[in-house]
Amino acid sequence: MARMHARRKGKSGSTHVLGRKKHPDWSSLKPREVESHVIELAKNGKSTSEIGIVLRDQFAVPDVKIATGKKITRILEENKMHSEIPEDLKNLISKALQIREHIEIHKKDVSNKRNLHLTESKIRRLTKYYHSTNKLPKEWRYKPKQAKLMFE
Repeated sequence: MARMHARRKGKSGSTHVLGRKKHPDWSSLKPREVESHVIELAKNGKSTSEIGIVLRDQFAVPDVKIATGKKITRILEENKMHSEIPEDLKNLISKALQIREHIEIHKKDVSNKRNLHLTESKIRRLTKYYHSTNKLPKEWRYKPKQAKLMFE
C-alpha cells in the first residue's frame, strides 16, 4: 500500500496471526466480563484505543472482537456511550490545532504549513466518509475556530 501524500511505498500495518479465530484458552475472561470491563473503562473516560490497550495489558484479552464477537465501538454504541465525533477524526483535529498553534508562533515554518494542509485534507476526507456512513450529521463541517472551542 502506498503512502497517502508521498510518492513512495510504505508498510501497510500490522496483521493478526493467521488461524486465530477463537478466544485463546489462556485468557480467563468470558465475553460478558470483557463487555463489562469495556463499559467500566468508558465510564472512566478512556477512549476506544486506550480501552483496547488496558484490556490487552491488564486483563490478558488479546482482541476484543475475537473475545466478544463485537468491536469496542459497537459495544459502546449498544450501551449509548459512544462519542459524537469518531476517535480518529478527533485525533486529527487535535493534531491540526497543535500545528496551528505552532504556526502562530513560528510564522516562517513552511514545512509545518504543508503538514497543516495535509492534515486538514485528511480531516475533510474523513468527514466525507463519515457523512456517507451517517456517523456524522450532514451539516457538520470542520472549522478551525469551532474546533478550538470544542477541544478547550
